[in-house]
Amino acid sequence: MKPLITLQQPPPLCDEAAAQMLEFLHELATAFENHYAAQLRRYHQPDLPPNLDLFDNIDDQDPPF
Repeated sequence: MKPLITLQQPPPLCDEAAAQMLEFLHELATAFENHYAAQLRRYHQPDLPPNLDLFDNIDDQDPPF
């Protein structure tokens, strides 16, 4: 897969700005992966069966205590 954007010459940053930018990019990537996890899993592993509902056969009534 070819990257959509290539960054040839990143701008110069001070140490603090570089650290803050890296933290932001990690947070962004994590949020993106969490939000689109199912779609990303389907794309990267199309042959896996869909997730089964493990609680499908469970009676939803609360037991008496």
